Amino acid sequence: MGESRGRTVVVLGAGIVGVSCALQLLRRGREVTLIDRREPGEETSYGNAGIIEAGNYIPIAFPLNPLKLVQYGLKQSNALNFHWAAMPRVAPWLLALARQSTPAAIKANGDAVNTLLESALALHKARLAEAGRLDLLRETGWLHLYRSEKSFAASAFDRDLADGRGFPYQVMSPKEAQELEPHLEPNFARALHWPSHASVSDPGAVTQASFELFAREGGRFRRASVRTLRREGERWSVVTDGESIAADEAVVALGPWTPQALAPLGLRFPFAVKRGYHQHYQARGNATLTRPVLDMDEGYVLTPMAKGYRITTGVEFGHMDTPPTPVQLRKARAKAGELFPLGEAISEEPWLGRRPCLPDSRPVLGPAPGQEGLWLAFGHGHLGFTLGPVSGELIAQMMTGEAPLVDPAPFAADRFGAPN
Repeated sequence: MGESRGRTVVVLGAGIVGVSCALQLLRRGREVTLIDRREPGEETSYGNAGIIEAGNYIPIAFPLNPLKLVQYGLKQSNALNFHWAAMPRVAPWLLALARQSTPAAIKANGDAVNTLLESALALHKARLAEAGRLDLLRETGWLHLYRSEKSFAASAFDRDLADGRGFPYQVMSPKEAQELEPHLEPNFARALHWPSHASVSDPGAVTQASFELFAREGGRFRRASVRTLRREGERWSVVTDGESIAADEAVVALGPWTPQALAPLGLRFPFAVKRGYHQHYQARGNATLTRPVLDMDEGYVLTPMAKGYRITTGVEFGHMDTPPTPVQLRKARAKAGELFPLGEAISEEPWLGRRPCLPDSRPVLGPAPGQEGLWLAFGHGHLGFTLGPVSGELIAQMMTGEAPLVDPAPFAADRFGAPN
């Protein structure tokens, strides 16, 4: 660690992953500049469902059931929407996803991610405690609801994996689920309670809490758009719309904007952007929820938040900057009202966010192939919020020569082959 003191680092991206990398590097003696076009935590780190998963991660798989494929193709499933114009770009990624969708691959990829999840909640708690914001955290688990016995039976693979991993869950009847959440309507057949997971009431505030630690301890933040990232001699140069910043090392944690920064360096990955929406609603009367609820049949999550009850939708494939098409949100609102007494929308316009996804559901965490001093932390998919602090810890450990808290090999950038 001693050799790293005084070295400079520029971190691109101030979501929870980038902020966590910046904080941990600062605490290891690096001089750190964090750059983002927005204020910290204002993109996907703000708009997610606020869940901190603790284990038994099961990667999202390509549907091998022909009926399900037809439903998706005809846009009959609320779990997925797509824009036809985006499909030529998305199709190769879907083929790569299909290759990662065998039971063996799902288990192997999930096992790799679970090594990170083992520390995820503890590191979130540690940061929140340091920031004096443990009030944001709920350790109440979350509920998966199944509207029919058929859909519950389809969860057998997930439950078998949990059993094999020793990860706890409880199968519940509607009445038993109502003992946890009395205001749920019993319009479902079964529920699974996963007690080890946690959630937060304001994901954006969680990221902001870590950023305030970073700023308090001497980290520098620049709000600016990154124009170019390139190697100049022995250092990395970042040109923004306002200045040029040079550093000994650089970390790219730009989430769905990562490909634009890496492509000029010849670094390309099998990358897809999943768009998603949220909106907040009031509850009718005195109805409350104390934990997130996932409607397994309809593909949305309902989470109690500081601003109200947040519905977050499933996946939409579309170009990054295509105008919002929140059809899933409208459908989810109607379906959520069958399970919980939602009232009027609090926010007038739906929020649109973007998830950075790789076909094996494992993030890239580690050095960039063939680029000395460049480090990568992206591709967290649906687990970016959960894995932010542990990703920052692992990146900082690798950059400073510490023993890593987990084996970083499953997250290496070169697992996809040589740069092209």
